[in-house]
Amino acid sequence: MSKPYSSATSDERDEYPKVSQTDLDRATFRVGLKPAPRKRRVTILLDTGLVEYFKARAGERGYQTLINETLRQAVERDDLEERLRRIIREEMRRDGAPAGAR
Repeated sequence: MSKPYSSATSDERDEYPKVSQTDLDRATFRVGLKPAPRKRRVTILLDTGLVEYFKARAGERGYQTLINETLRQAVERDDLEERLRRIIREEMRRDGAPAGAR
């Protein structure tokens, strides 16, 4: 009885082309079917205290990664806050409360 699946042998794996860094650099990264930028280099001036704070907190990850994650979380919170406010306003209107009431 044969197996319903088979693993590739080393000879079969060698048939696939090797992917180089040049190939990856030329690749178009996508989310779904839409091209998605990886990252963009920017020059930004930050307060010295902020940079020192993130450097102290970052450890091995790197402070720029930590700043990027912190900014992403702020955007997500902002989006969440706006969504919650909209839902609350809609619910208040549905219950008959005036639009400006708190």
